[in-house]
Amino acid sequence: MNHALRKDVWFLDSRCSHHMCGDKSLFHVINKNFRQKVELGNNTRIDVLGKGNVKLKVNGLTHVVSVVFFVLDLKTNLLSIGQLQDKGLTILIQYGYMNIYHPEKELIIHTEMTTNRMFLLLTNSLHQKPACLYNSTPDLAYLWHCRYGHLSYNGLRTLQTKNMVHGIPQFQIPSTVCATCMIGKQHRDPIPKHNNWRTTNKLQLIHTDLCGPISPISNSKRRYIICFIDDFTRKAWTYFLGEKSEALHIFKRCKNYVEKEIGGYIKCLRTD
Repeated sequence: MNHALRKDVWFLDSRCSHHMCGDKSLFHVINKNFRQKVELGNNTRIDVLGKGNVKLKVNGLTHVVSVVFFVLDLKTNLLSIGQLQDKGLTILIQYGYMNIYHPEKELIIHTEMTTNRMFLLLTNSLHQKPACLYNSTPDLAYLWHCRYGHLSYNGLRTLQTKNMVHGIPQFQIPSTVCATCMIGKQHRDPIPKHNNWRTTNKLQLIHTDLCGPISPISNSKRRYIICFIDDFTRKAWTYFLGEKSEALHIFKRCKNYVEKEIGGYIKCLRTD
């Protein structure tokens, strides 16, 4: 098959006892002093010229496969199902798909069976050299402000003047305000303990809230509770709902009932 000619193809093999790779450049770490022989399906033996770790990037996720044998004459790369299970992974083959689950990361590999009933992985980014990403800024004051967990500029000035930090450079404190500090450290007005406005009549203000779903459900198959409270008298009306979509219908029913009972009209309904 055409995929077998590619170096970034790995076959998931249930009969293979160890991971094996025929391309030395795919190894992230390799021990060239390791020597051993492996037996193939046709009862022939080939030499193992080393072992190490290989980084596989599948579906955007990077996996490190350890203890991979380097076999020079190997035409295809093999992943041992048995060795994956020894690492604590769970392999599920069902409906033409193979899923490999990690005990903590859950599903890590998902692959479809090919036309010749084989499971393979197409990997990428295997030959990329390690890269180091960095960021630089000409604003030393802001840089040290971030290094000290967004310490105030007055605090940075104290570190400078009293020589409390070895190696901190001399810089001018900027007049601009850090946007992150403005968002994260802004003060919030306290919630007043007493309301400035209170109701003076019944049904002038009704509070309502919906609770649920509740488990287990009631014997009458009700999963939600809605409550209406009159702000003036603190009288409450409670109803039980099967679905949340019934809230409007229940409110209309409650409204007709309380308005006839009290002889007035609901002026305001407050809910979250």
